[in-house]
Amino acid sequence: MVGNRIREFRTSRGLTLTRLAEVTGLSTGLISQVERNITDPSLETLRKIAQALNVPLFDLFREEEQAAVAVVRAERRMLVGSPHSQATYARVSPGSGRLELLEGRLEPGGVSSDEPWSHPSEECVVVLEGQLTVEAGGEIRDLDQGDSCYFDSRLPHRYVNGSDAPVRFLLAVTPPSF
Repeated sequence: MVGNRIREFRTSRGLTLTRLAEVTGLSTGLISQVERNITDPSLETLRKIAQALNVPLFDLFREEEQAAVAVVRAERRMLVGSPHSQATYARVSPGSGRLELLEGRLEPGGVSSDEPWSHPSEECVVVLEGQLTVEAGGEIRDLDQGDSCYFDSRLPHRYVNGSDAPVRFLLAVTPPSF
């Protein structure tokens, strides 16, 4: 459970709930409820916690070390969504390597985050269906089905669906820090 993993990471780093709250800008009550699995955190909350703990977002969900050859069944993919951004992500890769592969879906008019944000990785996005706008480093790139875009994730970035249809895309992140 995500709360258990957050508590493990926090305590292994010698952080108190209060200190984690200060670093993330979240309340101690919210973090406590998340750690006790009383409430389901938003994607934005998980990003703040993962960044403060200096771990990739999906490491908060990892249960055990994966085998050298791993199969991730479609029906067993880990899903993460955000009620604020209309974005959902399913982890396609097992989550134990140096590459994170996600399948994303962004609803019409949706954004991956309210504001562009950065993290220490590289990203490559490939549009599977629909149209996607990539905002990275102050530049805007419009992608159609089959198009891809690569960039350094240290540039503030986000994904935007300005169309009236959902967009599906694959997102590779290395090293995992999403």
